[in-house]
Amino acid sequence: MTTYEYPLDVEAIKALLPHRDPFLMIDEVIECTPHESVTAVKHVSADEPHFAGHFPGNPILPGVLIVEAMAQAGGVLSHISNAELEPKPLYMLVRVEDARFRRPVVPGDRLELRVVADKVRRGMWWYKCEASVGGELVASATVICAPGGDKA
Repeated sequence: MTTYEYPLDVEAIKALLPHRDPFLMIDEVIECTPHESVTAVKHVSADEPHFAGHFPGNPILPGVLIVEAMAQAGGVLSHISNAELEPKPLYMLVRVEDARFRRPVVPGDRLELRVVADKVRRGMWWYKCEASVGGELVASATVICAPGGDKA
């Protein structure tokens, strides 16, 4: 059985997910309880490429990237929960429900992502997700991911 020591850094996350810069949206995993939940962090930096156009002089992290960060955290949960599976599945985002954005996320923010496994059916994972900054809820969504092939 594979065991992990937390927090997981970017290199450990890269061993679990196929995402790479500039599209790896989580920087560390603080904790994970297999089959239950994961807490991850994205450090929002002013030099991220999307800020050049979203929006000049008023940089705001696009909501779709917050959702992607939630989905990637869910992918970490799925991979850790199924660490012994070979070949490793590639979990793909298949649906987002009830996405809500409560306040902008800006450079300098520490975005904490809390993802709870709601259910798993035929390899598909339903995640209840929340994103917060400084303890304040900034976004929430239900994210559904399904295995779609081997990990690249």
